[in-house]
Amino acid sequence: MGREFTISCTEEEQEGLLSAVSYLNKKMSEINDAGKVIGVERIAVMAALNLSHELLHSKNGNVDVGDIKLRLNTMQDSIDEQIGLLNR
Repeated sequence: MGREFTISCTEEEQEGLLSAVSYLNKKMSEINDAGKVIGVERIAVMAALNLSHELLHSKNGNVDVGDIKLRLNTMQDSIDEQIGLLNR
């Protein structure tokens, strides 16, 4: 979506984080290109909801709901932090 953010992570997490960034950017671009949702905040929320839905309905039968909730909360905190920075 044309924005850059600095996020700290360990060296071991970097490749996974970059993959996540690429996937999130793709999903946000798809939502933006559809033209039904306007505004970066709304697009980010829709992307988060879509990713949550994908995660919860993944084909992996060994889904740990507690882990998913923790990951979603972490993602939501990151989204809220970035939205706060955008609104300054």
